[in-house]
Amino acid sequence: LIIASLTISAILVFFIVPLTIVFFIYLTNILLLIYQRNNELKADPLSDVWNSVRKTIASFWDIYARIWHGYELHGVKNLPEGPGILVYYHGAIPIDYLYFLSRLFLWKKRLCLSVADHFVFRLPGLRLLLAVTGVIPGTREECLAALKNGYLVSISPGGVREALFSDESYQLMWGNRKGFAQVALEAKVPIIPMYTQNVREGYRMFKERRFFRQLYESTRLPFTPPYGGLPVKFRTYIGKPIPYDPNITAEELVEKVSKFLFSFQTKAAVQALISKHQTIPGSIWKALLERFDKRRK
Repeated sequence: LIIASLTISAILVFFIVPLTIVFFIYLTNILLLIYQRNNELKADPLSDVWNSVRKTIASFWDIYARIWHGYELHGVKNLPEGPGILVYYHGAIPIDYLYFLSRLFLWKKRLCLSVADHFVFRLPGLRLLLAVTGVIPGTREECLAALKNGYLVSISPGGVREALFSDESYQLMWGNRKGFAQVALEAKVPIIPMYTQNVREGYRMFKERRFFRQLYESTRLPFTPPYGGLPVKFRTYIGKPIPYDPNITAEELVEKVSKFLFSFQTKAAVQALISKHQTIPGSIWKALLERFDKRRK
């Protein structure tokens, strides 16, 4: 009984915060359904009709972000007034990205559409939440249409693979993905790199095992759960835009972005952000102590 109790306690400690986040996400969708029914709303989920409830949702997550992670957002001035593509590093769970969306809406009343993996759209009971918050499939047509309509569009080229198999070394796992760069060139919009400090110290995945890697590569489904949820300091940094250049290739643009997160062009831009703002390898204790450091890094 003692061993069983200790095992259950350990499981709760490891997974209670990620499970709480999942609970709040589903609760948000339920509240949206109630709001829709009470107001008999049939409007486009992206229309301004939903802004009042979006503000309520954003306020809740912003309070959570402030209390649990002392969340800060830097570099909003680097976002273009018009359309653009935000490219970011994917943590074990993208809670930092949810914080960013919430604060962006509260500060700028601006909706950023989010490209998500196909499995997200198969999750039960989240259809309305995904629609109202602007989560879209990552097809070329969807992205181009969103950019044409003036939206910011965000994407993590590493996606679920990066979430599952990157670690405290903050390695980018983009492979040969350059679709976002091709879309940016076709739409003639800038790419803006973004990164959240300590995101891997807040939430982690178990060390990579060959079986789970093969399982993911064959199914494209995330079977390994994240753990953690320590109240480490989160700071999201938005880098300077990489402007549209008709003379640059998609491959060169990918390198530019990764430089920002370690500072070659897109991939280099994202890599540069990591190098500038992140201790490598990441340290949970240092990330916790940064909650008490009032100086901006």
